[in-house]
Amino acid sequence: MTVTTSPPRKRRSPGDLKVAMIFLAPATLGFVVFYIWPTLRGAYLSFTEYSLLSAPKFNGLDNYERMVHDSFFWNALGVTVEYVVINIGLQTVLAVGIAMLMYRLTKSITVRAVVLLPYLVANVVVALVWYWMLDYQVGIVNQALSWIGIDPVAFFGDSHWAIPTVALINVWRHMGYTALLVFAGLQMIPTYVYEAAEVDGSTEMKTFWRITLPLLRPVLVMVLVVTMIGSFQLFDTVAVTTQGGPINATRVIYYYIYERAFTRFDFGYASAMALVLFAILALVSLLQLRLLRAKESDLA
Repeated sequence: MTVTTSPPRKRRSPGDLKVAMIFLAPATLGFVVFYIWPTLRGAYLSFTEYSLLSAPKFNGLDNYERMVHDSFFWNALGVTVEYVVINIGLQTVLAVGIAMLMYRLTKSITVRAVVLLPYLVANVVVALVWYWMLDYQVGIVNQALSWIGIDPVAFFGDSHWAIPTVALINVWRHMGYTALLVFAGLQMIPTYVYEAAEVDGSTEMKTFWRITLPLLRPVLVMVLVVTMIGSFQLFDTVAVTTQGGPINATRVIYYYIYERAFTRFDFGYASAMALVLFAILALVSLLQLRLLRAKESDLA
């Protein structure tokens, strides 16, 4: 009887640990300085009355009680939810459609690069370009509408159009990146699944609803969570185009926090709102992961 023994484990030298610590130190320092410390500082300031002109003064839960009765806060939260629903809904549907087209028709790297191009442009630049294109008087979009007999539309000046317009701008910028994530998920689905469906006489539509979408669930969950978190953090497009107007129609929660902190110097109240927003995002993300079974796959 032959007994096989595993080779002895090589002992890690103390020098390896030192080298690893040297490489990890800059990233760890940056994480602590720019993430951990501001988070802890913000949590502390949320229980204080603080402006740049005076030292923080502890006021307990006054900021949170004030938040409950602040109509501007609830309006900002409602506007943000409206934006999130429009952005996530359109972006996900369009991204899945684009990914399916790339998967079925072409897998060219050039096509993928073109699809990704809008995402590579800075948010501020995208917002400025669309702001000029959608201008009520000289925008090319309204000029085109006038050519076909449609009256100009105040995309950023009408309270009914403002937040959908902001959402559509960001959908245009991000849908290519989201499509590439979905495309990567499609490539992980084994081809024999589709071959079996074709043998069984499944139509393209049935195959999509009963095979493709269920097997894409882990990727779609990740896309939904990331898109939801990013949507709640909307700021630059609003700051460039509408500054929260008209009549608070686009004053999203991030922009309201910014106004309180850096225009009214009410850092204590702004920190409280930021902490509540963090809690909302954490709760919604956990619910999405749990309800959509992010860690499970339908591929047996």
